[in-house]
Amino acid sequence: MSAEIARVPFLAGHIETVLVDGEPRVIVRPTLASMGLDADSQMKKLRRKSWATTVMTTVVADDGKAREMATVDLDTWSMLLANIDEQRVSEAARPLVIEYQKKSARALREFWTQGGSVNPAATREQVADLRERLDGVDRARLAQERLSAMGVAKQFGLVNDSYVQAMARTELARMNGEEPDVDPADITITCDEFLTERGVTGAALRSARTRLGKTVATLYRARYDRAPQSIKRPIDGVHRDVKVYTHRDIDLFEKAWAELGRHYDVQTAIGGAA
Repeated sequence: MSAEIARVPFLAGHIETVLVDGEPRVIVRPTLASMGLDADSQMKKLRRKSWATTVMTTVVADDGKAREMATVDLDTWSMLLANIDEQRVSEAARPLVIEYQKKSARALREFWTQGGSVNPAATREQVADLRERLDGVDRARLAQERLSAMGVAKQFGLVNDSYVQAMARTELARMNGEEPDVDPADITITCDEFLTERGVTGAALRSARTRLGKTVATLYRARYDRAPQSIKRPIDGVHRDVKVYTHRDIDLFEKAWAELGRHYDVQTAIGGAA
């Protein structure tokens, strides 16, 4: 199988790496070339070393095509750098070679074992940019988890199409750090949210949610011939299964609210305005 290139930020550039069987490897030629070194001569020296482990790895290049490229493990990379004589490289390449010898192996290990590496000399602007990118990674990971869960829920008929579409648009927008562009009719609503909007709170809310919830669920089943979907929501400090709808079915709430008022005084028995 082809390995995707992961570019590890280092100094002003990056080190090209791939993950092979769970182990990080450095793609030798482009990384040496970026240091201003003759990749061909360094590769010849490398092949003569008993400590070197060089493997041809199938890598997906920038053009999307798979190519065989020479890669080395991190131990070999460290030894390769240590054996470069800084006095025998060009004046332009020398400072970069020295920095690579000092810091690159540690940066690579931290990137692959700790999820990232931070340059101690990074400016405030660079740290802020890194934090912003990490926040983006967190948003993307959370969005992917939610989208995956919704896909499973839809597969088993636990959610309807409009809910899935609305939540997918919401999560994809959040993944990109944007405000979701969602049709107001697709915004979700629960019985608690409906009642709270009408000023029902406290003990009255606990009493009303059961009565209203049963009526709305019955009306929903009559309309769609299936039960409404459930999601986990915190209720009185405990996560419970809660029926969730969209504003496309707000008329069911209004009808259920009116039905309650026929049997007793909604204002006094539940609280809030009828």
